[in-house]
Amino acid sequence: MNTSEKTGQVLSSVSETLLLPLYFRAIESQRPDALIKDDIAVRLVSQADFDFSRIKHASHDEESQVAVVLRNREFDRITSDFLINHPKAVVVHLGCGLDARFERVDNSQVDWYDLDLPDIIDLRRKFIGEEMERYHFLASSIFEAGWMDIVANHLPRPFLFLGEGILMYFAEEQVKSLILMLLKRFPEAELVFDAFSPFFVWANNRRVTRTGFGATAHWALKHGKELKSWGDGIQLLSEWYSFLCPEPRLRSIRWARHISLLSKTMGIFHYRLGKYTAG
Repeated sequence: MNTSEKTGQVLSSVSETLLLPLYFRAIESQRPDALIKDDIAVRLVSQADFDFSRIKHASHDEESQVAVVLRNREFDRITSDFLINHPKAVVVHLGCGLDARFERVDNSQVDWYDLDLPDIIDLRRKFIGEEMERYHFLASSIFEAGWMDIVANHLPRPFLFLGEGILMYFAEEQVKSLILMLLKRFPEAELVFDAFSPFFVWANNRRVTRTGFGATAHWALKHGKELKSWGDGIQLLSEWYSFLCPEPRLRSIRWARHISLLSKTMGIFHYRLGKYTAG
């Protein structure tokens, strides 16, 4: 069996929520005016014997691709800015999937942890590469405390936690428990994640029911400041929305910017986790 066939068999069993951003990054990277360049995504998609036409037919329109790529690029920008201010920081990418963010933003000083379920980490080893001196794998659920024991060995260095395309698929109680654990164990760390609005959770789940494509979302965030009520010390630093970006390739839906229900359906929220105070 050749490498392509082996790759296809493994990727065929992976959640479509993992394959979708991989596919979008690969397609975008091949444009002359690409918003992001990810040669690893291009290589993986070209090698995989996976029916990406299902993704194309269910979700691949220009606006969806641009929105996902803009989200990916914004996570890269926030991470790069953090590493400019804290060059010897520790970054933990929660639910990393097949994203090669470390390769895109590495500053030659950061200690980086890619965290995902064991089968996804196995994929990374096979198709992206092995661990290195400053680049590490954590094969675990994001809700297990064991991985925190490992990365906590780097304290008191600055920490950045990234959660892209993951938290909306869990219940609010799980998300809250995770964030409070981070608040308690990593004071002064920064946390960046994306979230759906309540309207978009509803719209996403209707689409999943209708098409059989994608995953059901559970947790919604209407306003970034809502998390302040979860625990003392949670400070919202910024929030960002892809549909509010002045990107020319989104011009066909520019009208949606004037309707708050639509303009803020998908956001990126950046927090500082201050000193923990027991409730």
